[in-house]
Formats: sequence, structure tokens, C-alpha cells
Amino acid sequence: MPSGAGGLLRPLADDGTPAGSERRVDDLATAIAAIEARDSPRWLWPSTAELYPRLLAAGVRVERCHDLELAEALLLGAEGHWGQPRSLAAAHARLTGAPVPPDPPARAALPPGGAQDSLFDDMFMAAVPELPLDAVLAVHAAQRTRAAAAASLAPGGGAMRTLIAAESAAALVAVEMGAAGLPWRPDVHDALLRDLLGPPSPIEGAPPARLVELNARLNEAFGARVHPDSPAEVLRAFARQGITLRNTRRWELQHVDHPAVPILLEYKELYRLWVAHGWSWLDQWVTGGRFRAEYIPGGVVSGRWATRGGGALQIPRVVRRAVVADPGWTFVVADAGQLEPRILAAVSADHRLAKAGAAGDLYAALAADAFDGDRAKAKVALLGAMYGQTGGDAAPALAALRRFYPTAWDLVEEAARTGESGGLVRTWLGRTCPPSSVSWREGFDEPGLEVDARGGAKGRARGRFTRNFVIQGTAAEWALVLLARLRSHLASLSAELVFFQHDEFVVHCPEGESDAVVAAVHTAGDEARRLLFGETPVRFPLDVAVVPCYADAK
Repeated sequence: MPSGAGGLLRPLADDGTPAGSERRVDDLATAIAAIEARDSPRWLWPSTAELYPRLLAAGVRVERCHDLELAEALLLGAEGHWGQPRSLAAAHARLTGAPVPPDPPARAALPPGGAQDSLFDDMFMAAVPELPLDAVLAVHAAQRTRAAAAASLAPGGGAMRTLIAAESAAALVAVEMGAAGLPWRPDVHDALLRDLLGPPSPIEGAPPARLVELNARLNEAFGARVHPDSPAEVLRAFARQGITLRNTRRWELQHVDHPAVPILLEYKELYRLWVAHGWSWLDQWVTGGRFRAEYIPGGVVSGRWATRGGGALQIPRVVRRAVVADPGWTFVVADAGQLEPRILAAVSADHRLAKAGAAGDLYAALAADAFDGDRAKAKVALLGAMYGQTGGDAAPALAALRRFYPTAWDLVEEAARTGESGGLVRTWLGRTCPPSSVSWREGFDEPGLEVDARGGAKGRARGRFTRNFVIQGTAAEWALVLLARLRSHLASLSAELVFFQHDEFVVHCPEGESDAVVAAVHTAGDEARRLLFGETPVRFPLDVAVVPCYADAK
């Protein structure tokens, strides 16, 4: 917030009821900083994404908060009203019976240093009138009651408040990560682009030398002029050669014996790099040696994060060579291996699968237990059960899985049947899938998930979605809790969280703090396991690497 901006504060008791009268302060940031240092309270506010960036800019870091907007979204989902307006104004309107205003449209993504016109801030504030503190308290009280009612619906039991706390903590992390930025070496990025793409074209917007060369070779292979970035033209070019293709994706092309195929595959890979992370991206998104993205907790239906602008969650492996720690600093990169299969073992409480989940290599343990030592077959079975791949080569493996691990099998099958019939499924802590009557945004990375043309999950396709939702969503919850605990453990250090993606965590720290950070990562991981699942035998091992460059971690 701007220096000197005023506001209203009111102390609350642990149960959320007022513990004093409200007071106006002339400098809200200064007042919050003083209270934070003295009491370290849990702050109750409408939206972390709106308020916390201003506090950070004023040098104020807070430890805990309750984000009313994020909580409202979770509770609406649990109540079968997924996707309805979730702002404080909307929540208060529902309480009072007033017309419910729509949520304001998402802000356009702005590169670092982009024009943040104060006029638009004024317009936004005018469109969403400020509500009195009594409205904040009323919405919070209602949320506490609703969270208690929703707790009985979650498989984990009594866990909706934990989910709200984790989501709120994640919102703080998201803002702090965006402010810190991911260390980035523009000179390294430029060098790798020139090595792969050749020099950039002197004509603005024109492709670099390597793409021009590959295009010429492709034309020669087809005997005709073809624009390789036009799927329709490429399909017609193959058809003229007597080859019928359904699409131009890699898995379709790799079975075709034609000299154009390797040229086209290389072109597509380099074209994607040039468009998504080329010189234009570098100029727009990297300033002062940092890539700063806007992270959105719960941005997809499973609870995984999204980003607005810059494609932070889709950084190609080759581009990660430009992610280099500052002099005297290093990265601690932690990755949770085999996370979702271990989540299935924990939530299903299948005794035999949980025993395998205690091993360092879950697939190897399954193979030794039930698949005659065939690790690949064990992996196919477990992934097929979670993602609905039930035919072909997976069928015999799935039969073995169903026989040896019936409790785990029944859990995902029940989730699939519920989805197919139009019902709602929930993660361990209570995040609820969208109803079949609304469209949903693709939030799953695994191949094979089908949606209809409108984006709504239908029939068997929705069953495949709900089958994995209960697992992937719970994995996202485990990661959120780990993230929140890790943030707390790092508070006394100079280390800073700079990147988070699904089940991977990146900390930037002075070289002398690396051992402490590694210990904090492992501690946070064990705390997340115990907080979600109690004393389960399932373990969630983290592969941790201390590296000067992000690309060196794998």
C-alpha cells in the first residue's frame, strides 16, 4: 500500500469475535508491522492478493492470515456452488439477501515495470465499494460455521479449517515469491537462444536463422512450400504424400516414415522455444536479474497453482540453464518423488499398499510384493488405476492391482462412479470438484483426460476426472502444507522461497545456509505428512539437491 495510507483495525478473540473496538490508523502498514512484531496474530482480510503486495512493498511481512476470498471459494465448492462469486462483497450479499455482485474481471498480466496506472486502481475501488469491518466479521463468522458443517463431508474429517489455513498461507507465499523473483541471467538466456536458434532476425517479429533454415529444408522434403507452424498446411502436405494423419502432435508423427518428420519435430520444438521463451519474453519478463511472475494459489480445479503472465509453471528444461543463483548464494531444490501413488496409499489406508509406500521406491516395492518383480508392470497398474487407463497393456496389470490392493482400488473406482453419475468428490481436506453442470478449466497434466467441446466433463470422461481429482487434489494439499511449514522454518534465515510447482520447491539461500535449508525441507515434509495423515506408515521422500543452477537439479 502507499506509504501513509490509513485504514481500520479491530482486535479479535480466538473464536473470531471482537475483542476490542475498531480504530482508525493514519499509516496502516506501520500499524500492522507493530502489531505483527508484538503479537504475530492471524490477520483477517478480504484478499491477500490485493492487500499483501502493498504491505510487502512497504517492508511489512506477516506470518499468518485468513483470506476471506479464498475461504469463500472453498466453501462454495463444498456446498455445491463451485464457481459462484467469492469476493467479500459477494459473500456479504449472500448473507444479507442483497443482489450478489459478480467478481471483478481478472487483471491483465503486466511484465515487471509495466504501467500500473493508478486510474485503473481508482476505477476498481469505485466498482467494489468498501464494506465496514462489521461486514468482514459477519462473513468470517459465517465461514467458521460453514467450515464446521463442511468438515463432515471431507474424507480426512474435520479438515476444512486446515485447508483454509493452508490456502491462506499459500497466498502469502505466492505474493512473497512474486516479490522476490526467480534469479535469472539474461546473458546466459541470450547465449542459449543464439546457440539453438541462431542470431535473431534484424526484422522485428521475423523468425531467427535456424527456423528459417529448417523451414527451407521442410519445403524441400515436401517438394512444396509449407508453413510448418500451420497444422492444416502440414496435414495437407502429408496427404499429398499419401500419408493421412489425425493431427501434427509428436506421438502421431513419430510413427511416420518420411524425411519431413525429423525436420518438422525439430522445428516445432524450436518454434515453441522462440515464441514462449525467446528474446521477446526475456525483454518483457526479466528485469534486474529476476523473473517475477504472479502466482495464483488454487488457480486450477485440483488446487494446483496457476500463474498470470510469463508462463512461470512451464519453464522448459533448456531455459532453466539461465536460472543461476547470485554470487555467494545457491539453490536448494526439493522434489517429491512418486507423490500421487503415495497419496493413494495414505488416503485409502490400504494396509498392503501403505506398506509398499513406506519404501524408498514404491514401484519396486509393489513389484516385489505383487507383480513378480516387474517394476514397469507395477507402475502401469498404479498409474492406470489413478488415471483411468484400463484397456490394452494395462488390463492384466490392473487385474493384479485389484486383487492385491482392493481397498485402494475401491477408493478410485468409487470416485469414478460418483463422477460418472454427476456426483461430487472431495479431496482429503475437503476441496470439492466442480459439478457436472458447469464448465471447468483443464488442471491436470496427465495425458488422456477427455473433455467435451465446451470443456465440461461428461460421462466416463468425468469419471476419469473425478478418479484422479481425489488423488491429485490431495497431493496439492500435501504440497500446500509443506510450503506453509517450510515458509515458517525459513523465517529466521536469509533464505527465500523463489519457485514452487506442483511437487517441487526451490529456495534461494546464502551458501552457508544450505544445510539449514535442507534440514528445514525435510522437517516440513514430515510435518505435512503427520498433519494430513497422522501416523501413517506411508512416507513421502524428497529428493533434495544443492545446486548453483536450477537445471543442475535433475
